[in-house]
Amino acid sequence: MTRKTIRYSTLGLAIGLGLAMPAVHAQQAAPQTTAAQSNAATTLDSVTVTARRRSESIQDVPVAVSAFGEEQLKDLQASNIDGLQGAVPNLNIVQGRGSANSVNAFIRGIGQPDALQTFDPGVGLYVDDVYYSRINGALFSLFDVQQVEVLRGPQGTLYGKNSTGGAIKVTTKNPFDDTGGAVELTGGDHGRAEGRFYVSGQLSDTVAASIAGAWLNHDGFIRDRDTGKHYNDDDTRALRAKIAFQPTDVFRATLSLDYTKQDAALSLGQPTAPLRRTDLALGTVTLLPAPTGEFDFTARTSFRPDQGQSLKHSGVSLAAEWDLSNAALFKSITSYRELETNSFIDIDASEFELGDVLVALDQNQFSQEFQLQLDNGGNLQTTFGAYYMKEDVPSYQEAYADDLFAFAGVPISFLRTIGDDLSTESIAAFAHANWEFVPTWTLAAGLRWTRDTKTYDRSTSTFWGAPFTALGETVAFSAKKSWTAWTPSVSLQKAFSDNLMGYVSANRGFKSGGFNGRANSAADAAAPDFDPEFVWTYELGMKGSSADNRLRGSVAAFWSEYKDFQARVSQDVGTFPVLNAAELEIKGIEFEGTALLGETTTLSAQLGYLDAQYKRFDDFRLDPAFPGFDPSVNHDHVPFSPEWTARVALQHGFPLANGGMVSVGGDVSYRSDTWLSVDNRPNLSQDAYTLVGAYGVWDSPQYVWQVRAGVRNLTDRTYKVEGQEFASVGNIQTAYYGWPRNWYVSVRYNF
Repeated sequence: MTRKTIRYSTLGLAIGLGLAMPAVHAQQAAPQTTAAQSNAATTLDSVTVTARRRSESIQDVPVAVSAFGEEQLKDLQASNIDGLQGAVPNLNIVQGRGSANSVNAFIRGIGQPDALQTFDPGVGLYVDDVYYSRINGALFSLFDVQQVEVLRGPQGTLYGKNSTGGAIKVTTKNPFDDTGGAVELTGGDHGRAEGRFYVSGQLSDTVAASIAGAWLNHDGFIRDRDTGKHYNDDDTRALRAKIAFQPTDVFRATLSLDYTKQDAALSLGQPTAPLRRTDLALGTVTLLPAPTGEFDFTARTSFRPDQGQSLKHSGVSLAAEWDLSNAALFKSITSYRELETNSFIDIDASEFELGDVLVALDQNQFSQEFQLQLDNGGNLQTTFGAYYMKEDVPSYQEAYADDLFAFAGVPISFLRTIGDDLSTESIAAFAHANWEFVPTWTLAAGLRWTRDTKTYDRSTSTFWGAPFTALGETVAFSAKKSWTAWTPSVSLQKAFSDNLMGYVSANRGFKSGGFNGRANSAADAAAPDFDPEFVWTYELGMKGSSADNRLRGSVAAFWSEYKDFQARVSQDVGTFPVLNAAELEIKGIEFEGTALLGETTTLSAQLGYLDAQYKRFDDFRLDPAFPGFDPSVNHDHVPFSPEWTARVALQHGFPLANGGMVSVGGDVSYRSDTWLSVDNRPNLSQDAYTLVGAYGVWDSPQYVWQVRAGVRNLTDRTYKVEGQEFASVGNIQTAYYGWPRNWYVSVRYNF
């Protein structure tokens, strides 16, 4: 394996480009010009983020962060959180494999694609500062969003565990700040029909309330080649209500309630390798050959039409703030959430029963966070905090494999049932200080202590058909373990001028250890736990803008040391160990920029370079003496870590004589070769591809009406986004695909 290095000359060139290129940072910085604004924009809007748990200008934060407001998300043509794909350097965010409600998020090569509840995410997902502990239910719809922030690099000090790759923060609208309302209807191909609304207003001088809802429906883009039934569809209802209180000048509180219900058919992919049966008399038999040609978006399944995927996700939170003095602010964030899923997943994506499963879980979590923020009004700001979370995730699973084994051509039925319960208690305390110790020089440092305690009970039983009914067995175990971690951060920042700053930083991230939720054998049950992951990231960055604030940009170079990577591998039939297998070295450069050209033209660009390499990967299956040795398995490439990600977007507005506006825009995004499985199966990889999007918008005078039309994947590119690898079970290697070309038209009324 050839290792690549970033030369200092390359780093210097990238920093120079970040200062000199006319396209400079912050997607939110250039909202679509509307009739409610001046038709002649002269500067980019300022962008405020909360990357360090307090409001700051994005240009002053020594963190690589991207921010998107409501209009920018529309221009991305993003309906769900995975619409950020392609818009942020070194971000991979797609729908999780075989699931209508989970999300696979990787930042700078670090994440967690497995939605099984015993795995924790590697990218922290937050809605209104409330942590979502499961990637199930995290494919949230964007229907009342004020801003989305993507923080790249470990956020272990201020955001805690399971943010080794970074964090994605969604902030919804505030009833006091976002008064008024809107109704929006959308229609498009593939049966797309959506409705969204938002209504907000003050009930009195001290109370404001809002309610927002979304109905999202489409028929899906995969169909059964025999029956014509559609898969990979969506039918979601979502509602969020808020009541905000400001009884005094020093106290504010917001009570938020949300509910989401989703009913969907199966999410199907394509088997990319021959599917095989083990016949005890005839040997290995091919049930389905490997496909040839380009995927035609058709599939087959062994599940009945009524066996799909459902989700109910709800929560309540109370966020309160007290101004204890002009220099002190106390915050409390209390939340309780429930998640219930019932999902049939056809892992082999065929009419055969090789890897068909039912996964049903009923999760609940309670969290409480306290923060004390101090600001001396000048050169020192500090944050002290404490965090507690209690989570319980009981689940029930069934695995069906009636076509996996046979005797002389006669199938042998097989069923596995699993009942388990995972409880997690997480406690943390943290402190962070930002000190301008001399003019233009700022030192920031922080430290977090975290203790995770997990209790896991699991029982699995197998049931074989004749003549092997005696092979049925039950494997059960109970386990409890705690992990403790210290995650510091430090940065040194220099303001070279009012419009240019540079920083260096070091941050440590920690992803919790856990227990193997696929410990089906007595050997696996005897040692079911795996250790935490840790990462140190060192970063050098610069952020700048032109004197007239028409150009803005940032560039960052980073180097990460990532240890004890939790790798779920496929050993043999029914055995899937989790290995703390690897150490990685990850290096990269990121650039973002925005330029206001003329009065109504905005150009933005993002570029990410990533060099992710294993320094070691301890995998017993690579030993030729291993009984299941497979020479095709290797670890030459880190999954979900394309070397290059890039995007260029252009928007131009045409002011109308009556005060309205017509805007047209489009973007081109590029992603280089991407591997979709830990074992580097060649058929579970995606060659480099480019996607094109385009849209047009008409805004009436005073921004009362808006009509928007757009098309995504204009060139109709066929591309893989995810992979399901259980090669030891029937040679399952399933790929999942992104949307083909699709169009839509939406009409919005603002009041």
